[in-house]
Amino acid sequence: METESEPYVRLASLRQLHQVMADMNTARSLADTLQTVADGVVTALGYELACVNLVRQDGDLVVAAFSGNPAAEALITGRVGSRESWERRLAMGENWGDLIFIPHTEGWILDDDDVPQWYTDGPAPRFEDEWHPSDRLFAPMYTPALPGGSSGELIGVLSVDRPRNGRRPGAWGREALQMYAFQAAIAISNARLRANMQRALVRLEREQQALRASEESFRQAFEYAPSGMAIAEMGGDQHGRILRTNDALCRLLGRPASAMRRYSFSDLVHPEDIGTLLRTSAEGGRAELRLARRDGSYVWVSLRNSVVADAADGPRFLLTHVEDIEERKRRELQLAHRASHDSLTGLPNSAELRSRLSSRLCRRPQSTRPTDVDAMDAAYDHAAFDTGGHGFDHLPGGEAYDAYDHHVHTVAPEDTGRDDGTKGLAVLFCDLDGFKSINDRFGHNAGDAVLIEVARRLSSGVRDGDTVARLGGDEFVILADGLGRADAQDLAVRLRNEIIQPIRAEGRAVRVGASFGIGWAHCGMTADEVLKSADERMYVEKRSRPKQHRRAG
Repeated sequence: METESEPYVRLASLRQLHQVMADMNTARSLADTLQTVADGVVTALGYELACVNLVRQDGDLVVAAFSGNPAAEALITGRVGSRESWERRLAMGENWGDLIFIPHTEGWILDDDDVPQWYTDGPAPRFEDEWHPSDRLFAPMYTPALPGGSSGELIGVLSVDRPRNGRRPGAWGREALQMYAFQAAIAISNARLRANMQRALVRLEREQQALRASEESFRQAFEYAPSGMAIAEMGGDQHGRILRTNDALCRLLGRPASAMRRYSFSDLVHPEDIGTLLRTSAEGGRAELRLARRDGSYVWVSLRNSVVADAADGPRFLLTHVEDIEERKRRELQLAHRASHDSLTGLPNSAELRSRLSSRLCRRPQSTRPTDVDAMDAAYDHAAFDTGGHGFDHLPGGEAYDAYDHHVHTVAPEDTGRDDGTKGLAVLFCDLDGFKSINDRFGHNAGDAVLIEVARRLSSGVRDGDTVARLGGDEFVILADGLGRADAQDLAVRLRNEIIQPIRAEGRAVRVGASFGIGWAHCGMTADEVLKSADERMYVEKRSRPKQHRRAG
């Protein structure tokens, strides 16, 4: 992630960030959670060093986990910094959202306080945004906000150092660290809660004489948990029926406790997520899904199950922890959209275009009997159209090709100069004519306005379900399925006629033309081969028209 330019972030980096967040929520103990939080900063956020300073019961902060440098870890792990010194640090420097950045020009006054710290060597910065060895960056971690909007309690501080790219983090990097600290606070709070609940469960099993006290401890942990909790029946005809919920879950779903007892989670889950719920095992099961609110809307939650038995080995119950992850899901979707869409036009970008196109294509296997090629092609086409795309088990000669199961094969209409009725996936490659002159004469703002308007006109001119993508510069690609050759030609003409209409840019009317090349996708080709074919046809079409006719007006 640290080598990527903002705001273009690879999906692989987003998946890595998502994975480390998932890992710290599935750690078995508080110690594992703390170490996973520190390791995640190094592996996913692009910093060489990370330290978790945890608030103790007396208010001071202890170095509870360290990652990135074994020597520094041995030096400061377990050391304590006073709350007064930490509050001083968090009150100075620059506020980057919830982050605190103390540049080296100010941080020298902190060298003699009692906060454990390490020193890194390195040359002085050459650029304004270059990281200085004495720069400090802190991400405070707070418990989730309480009802009524009051701020949460400080539970610790993440200290990070030495970004691998040598630069101070930009807007995306700051947002990622801030979001990570928010999720880390939830994971640590939940780890503490799990530890308390586990201790309560051990007492229920081992201390028969202290049963009432243990039940009260469990009740308080259940009732006052910051996130949703529920107890449901396990086994029998009423399996999954909710018996008890805490206030946090009732507030989350907007339903009173009395109404919650009429449901099971299968009644509340989004229809598309019912399979996820059913696949979640009872003991230790975890799932991310949507639950219905009283107003009919849905909220994303992380649902985790544990099995609880009474002290007399009687009926067992399902203890379900429900955590609100709506904000995280929203941010993940926003980040994924930014990574797969063009920032100027909002259209799918080149990577997303290739992904959508590749998902429609497959590679034909090589026949082990060269003399049966024609027979194999006939069987291939028969399976593609006569079986509804569900594939086939055997080709002539008995060869089995499981790769075709449940795949609708993409074929192209015959190139005979006439429409034979065959429908295929048309790939229209569009290149604007006269766009460069607009940039040269009126500036890039005018050029951007033209690209935005062309994108809007292309999107308005296709059907729902078709894809309009910006390949780069002034090149666009349209994927339109289920078209014959005449249909594709008609579509290209209609889109060209829309594009050549005057466009308002920077207070003046400008016009551009468009050249279209129509390629056809079929299984056996790669996405790049399909795009190259359409590109070549576009240049043939462009050269076939007189230069003065390429752009109207």
